[in-house]
Order: sequence, then structure tokens, then C-alpha cells
Amino acid sequence: MLVAIGLLTFVVRIAIQLRRTGNTGLIGLREGAGIADWGSGLLFVSGMALGAASPVLVLRDHLGTIDAIDVDALHVIGIVLAASGGLAVFAAQLGMGESWRIGVSDQERTDLVTSGWFAFCRNPIYTSMMVGWLGLALMVPTWLGFAAAGVIAVGLEIQVRYVEEPHLMRTHGYEYRAYTSRVGRFLPGVGRLG
Repeated sequence: MLVAIGLLTFVVRIAIQLRRTGNTGLIGLREGAGIADWGSGLLFVSGMALGAASPVLVLRDHLGTIDAIDVDALHVIGIVLAASGGLAVFAAQLGMGESWRIGVSDQERTDLVTSGWFAFCRNPIYTSMMVGWLGLALMVPTWLGFAAAGVIAVGLEIQVRYVEEPHLMRTHGYEYRAYTSRVGRFLPGVGRLG
């Protein structure tokens, strides 16, 4: 499931962006990237690697599951969360249209997307990622899987607060400020800026 979601949300999404715009949408680290850019990226990639390693280590008997929550009902909830999180990431990515990017660039201006998924929370892609990684941790419950989900969440929080929000404020000014005052950061109504 993890491989399928990765292919859908990365390879397929890049192919769609390339076909629509002639650009992959991959920016990566911006020129003059600071500690927040590097730190958030490092945390996010490390968390993904740890999360992917957790079930592999369990299969090889190098890591045990947490017995108290290693039950069928939570496995099913985990499958539902992982699958729906992955599909929601892809749907929210598509909802960004030609404005979809991985990374920020001060030399590039994209439209501010405030409709569809983005009318309910400012970062539905990241919210869906966190749901998906929590689902994976519930599917194969290990301390490493839950730690990975936490590391990913911290990396995304840093990325949003210290990289993307300042970039969007510089790029879109009042329009972005008005949007942040009415729409929550990761959940509807939560994390609105005054």
C-alpha cells in the first residue's frame, strides 16, 4: 500500500503536472534556504524512512509490535486511515491544479488556492499525510512507527510555519492574510491567524 500511495502521490502527480504545465513542480530547497528549510526537510524524509522501515523490521523479526494495540480492530482502522489518507493527499494535490509544487521559490509566483479542500483547511495535503502515516503506524503498531508519524508531523509543522506561510505572505500579502484569518492551518477553524 505504501508503494502504491507513493507512486500515486509522487510519480503520477509529477507526470500530471509535467503534462499540464511542462514543469515537474519539483523545486526542492530554495536559493538561500535556511535552517527551517533544511530541518523540516530532514525531519520529513527521516520520518518517512523510519515509518517505511518499521513494518519491514517487524517482518524480519528485528522489531516487535506493541502488544496492547496489536489487535485486528486497530489494524482495520489503520488500513482505512492509510488508504484514505493517501487518496486524500492525491485528491488535494490535484485540487491545487497548476499551483502544485514541492518546495517554494521566491522567483516563481503561483495562484493562491483557497477553494475545494483548501476552503476547509490551508494544508489538506499535509493533514492527509499525517492521517496516512498514523494509519500505517496502527496497521503495524511499533514504537518506531508512532515515532516516525510524530517526526513527520513536526517536520510538516516547521515547513508550514517557518517556510511556506512566510513565503505565501510575501507572495500574496493581504489576500493570504485574509485567507489565514478564516481558514485553519491543518484542521477546520484551528490555527487561524489573527
